[in-house]
Amino acid sequence: MYKLKAAEWRPEHFKLEVVDRVATITLNRPERKNPLTFESYAELRDTFIKLQYAEDVRAVVITGAGGNFCSGGDVHDIIGPLTKMDMNGLLAFTRMTGNLVKEMRNCPQPIISAVDGICAGAGAIISMASDLRYATPEAKTAFLFVRVGLAGCDMGACSILPRIIGQGRASELLYTGRSMSAEEGRAWGYFNDIVPAEKVLAKAQELALSLANGPAFAHSMTKKCLHQEWNQTIEQALETEAEAQAICMQTQDFTRAYNAFVNKQVPKFEGN
Repeated sequence: MYKLKAAEWRPEHFKLEVVDRVATITLNRPERKNPLTFESYAELRDTFIKLQYAEDVRAVVITGAGGNFCSGGDVHDIIGPLTKMDMNGLLAFTRMTGNLVKEMRNCPQPIISAVDGICAGAGAIISMASDLRYATPEAKTAFLFVRVGLAGCDMGACSILPRIIGQGRASELLYTGRSMSAEEGRAWGYFNDIVPAEKVLAKAQELALSLANGPAFAHSMTKKCLHQEWNQTIEQALETEAEAQAICMQTQDFTRAYNAFVNKQVPKFEGN
């Protein structure tokens, strides 16, 4: 089977560290509030593709350096050149950015965003495409595409955001481009919790470690079903989950959990 070790990767456009089977991705251009470039978009997409085969990663954390998460596409490196592209070039770019979201959702490991400060545009999309989100009180999340003359339907926002916070709230954010405060985000179900800035990364990594120590195959099944069942009837969803759970019941982790229960021990999951 094709396997990779993420701890050996050396990305050029962000930091990647692997500790205790948790990969932490740090967007690392703090002097510009961690904007994305054509190259960092592509490298992030490729990283999430490779994570499907990473044997040393069971959970992923995404954060930003310097008190901000991500300010979106770099004004000079991306937005300027986009104004000069023809339709073929523009469509290649928008499909590439959409593929980043697709690969985040295809990535079997749970993804947790630790959001501080500015989380805007594509940065907001990255947090949205994650499975879980923690924020600092200073977090300001804005799907601000309308403010640069673009539609709110960018990188899956019109599909995913309403499912997280509801159609009406998503419509407001996408039409106005205004910032969602951390308190609003928590009240609306976007953020799982609000954590002080000095603790938010540790909180995300703590949960990631807990998930990494859990039944990795079962977690991947949960993620797949959460994603696939968006467009299924309840009858289809019940069949999808019946098949998924039957597969999980054949894993050694299921047997380990049973044996541990019988022996009044804590199960040690191996992900198989």
